[in-house]
Amino acid sequence: FSFLQERLRYTLVLLLLLHGTNSFYVPGVAPINFHRNDPVEIKAVKLTSSRTQLPYEYYSLPFCQPTKITYKAENLGEVLRGDRIVNTPFQVSMNVEKKCEVLCNFPNKPVTLTVEQSKLIAERIREDYYVHLIADNLPVATRLEFYSNREEEEKKKEKDVQFEHGYRLGFMDGNKFYLHNHLSFILYYHREDVEENQEPTYRVVRFEVIPQSIKLEDLKADEKSMCTLPEATGSAPQEIDPSKENQLLFTYSVHWEESDIKWASRWDTYLTMSDVQIHWFSIINSVVVVFFLSGILSMIIIRTLRKDIANYNKEDDIEDTMEESGWKLVHGDVFRPPQYPMILSSLLGSGIQLFCMILIVIFVAMLGMLSPSSRGALMTTACFLFMFMGVFGGFFAGRLYRTLKGHRWKKGAFCTATLYPGVVFGICFVLNCFIWGKHSSGAVPFPTMVALLCMWFGISLPLVYLGYYFGFRKQPYDNPVRTNQIPRQIPEQRWYMNKFVGILMAGILPFGAMFIELFFIFSAIWENQFYYLFGFLFLVFIILVVSCSQISIVMVYFQLCAEDYRWWWRTFLVSGGSAFYVLIYAIFYFVNKLDIVEFIPSLLYFGYTALMVLSFWLLTGTIGFYAAYMFVRKIYAAVKID
Repeated sequence: FSFLQERLRYTLVLLLLLHGTNSFYVPGVAPINFHRNDPVEIKAVKLTSSRTQLPYEYYSLPFCQPTKITYKAENLGEVLRGDRIVNTPFQVSMNVEKKCEVLCNFPNKPVTLTVEQSKLIAERIREDYYVHLIADNLPVATRLEFYSNREEEEKKKEKDVQFEHGYRLGFMDGNKFYLHNHLSFILYYHREDVEENQEPTYRVVRFEVIPQSIKLEDLKADEKSMCTLPEATGSAPQEIDPSKENQLLFTYSVHWEESDIKWASRWDTYLTMSDVQIHWFSIINSVVVVFFLSGILSMIIIRTLRKDIANYNKEDDIEDTMEESGWKLVHGDVFRPPQYPMILSSLLGSGIQLFCMILIVIFVAMLGMLSPSSRGALMTTACFLFMFMGVFGGFFAGRLYRTLKGHRWKKGAFCTATLYPGVVFGICFVLNCFIWGKHSSGAVPFPTMVALLCMWFGISLPLVYLGYYFGFRKQPYDNPVRTNQIPRQIPEQRWYMNKFVGILMAGILPFGAMFIELFFIFSAIWENQFYYLFGFLFLVFIILVVSCSQISIVMVYFQLCAEDYRWWWRTFLVSGGSAFYVLIYAIFYFVNKLDIVEFIPSLLYFGYTALMVLSFWLLTGTIGFYAAYMFVRKIYAAVKID
């Protein structure tokens, strides 16, 4: 009974960890306490659009500017994401209401947009751009209300509220463009408990905006920069005509409301934008399917193997009257080194590097250490971890290269350190040139690129060499059977033993286990959503590892039974079969979910997708390869061989 209690306790702890842990935060992201009248700084992050995939910095459009523009020092992740956090002229004070105020410093003189500026704004409105602001590190959101139930009586009762990141720059009506030139900020604060004689302190817990488009004539501004908003019904929107100069006023109002939301859970509003129930169903579905299939596969393989091993060992006891068949036949060739052992070991080294990085990143993120409140932390951590995991990549690659009778370890180490990162860097550099051409903030600045190169050649390369040196010096993997001098002839193979058929068959199970999660990851990358369900992701990652290993073992068993001993490269290629399905899914997502029409955004999408598919192939191929290698060594160690 006590054992059962212990098991239950562990299960509960695990479930609590898996449930999106947003309630506690990273050391270093501390709450800021405000007193009444304290300034609450509003900063701009960037402009984004899921139609063009090109972020731009805030002042790339002619918005009102403060007297001195200062950019926040950013970490690597923020730079790579295209964030350029900058101050804005909005004057907001804690718990101080503002009815309507003109933003630029000359109250009665409207802002005049040149024809060029008008064209640019109209272009950005047509491309569906959103503006992203932050107050006390909280991103601004637009509230969307809609009725969930169709029945009339229900309608009056309940509205579903969803939030959209940022606010729309403007809207189109027919062929006319309208700019949102008035922003109504609604900030929510939580009053903290203080002792009686102390001044009350407040914390910002939500930041909403209602953007409006109001014509210059309807906004009545006076000498003191104050303005009066027209009645909602009678006002006309502010049109931007791209063919001529336009005059308008930028205005804003501030409204404060008290809220029961505590500071620790202030991000929940932003993170419950997607339906969590779908997640639970998909995860449970995947777990059940994978473990059911795993059980069946394991039973079949173990029973068949036991029978095989018993037969082979029995045959040795009697005279060898029956002719041998099946996987025992190829025992003299099964560990024959493949072609290109250096490239194979290099790719597997990079796969190990990726595996270690992804495992640590997902685990740390699951514990709430990389929550969306620490911007760019996920990307920065991933980059640095990949560099430092070079030791493990090098070690495994070196040991395998030695096992495959390789001698040129220095060349092998260089190949491991540069092959995969070189491809990634090459593709990113080419894409970056296109983004530079568009003057987007998504382009990695030249100093950052130099810094990344220095990290690659200054940290990653030496670490890979170090790992490779020790891996190469270590005892090679001991193979249980000797390799014959003369290679055996391989019989003609059936059609279903073809490589491509193998890739198609092997990819289905791992892809099926994770494709729902893939949808959420794609939404996070391409539609500027937050991704925070790392508990789910950790579970999916474990399912992926299990299913890749099993499929790989089954495929290698069938191959050896067909007396084909060239399994090294084939296992690596076939185990990565789910990457092919990821590519197909990415194309489906592009066609159905995104309305990207231009050349450069399409190029970016497919360029980054190619990188994802390549990395995923390396990861799953490596998992499958090591599972198959352990399996092959195990079965040949179990049979008696003369």
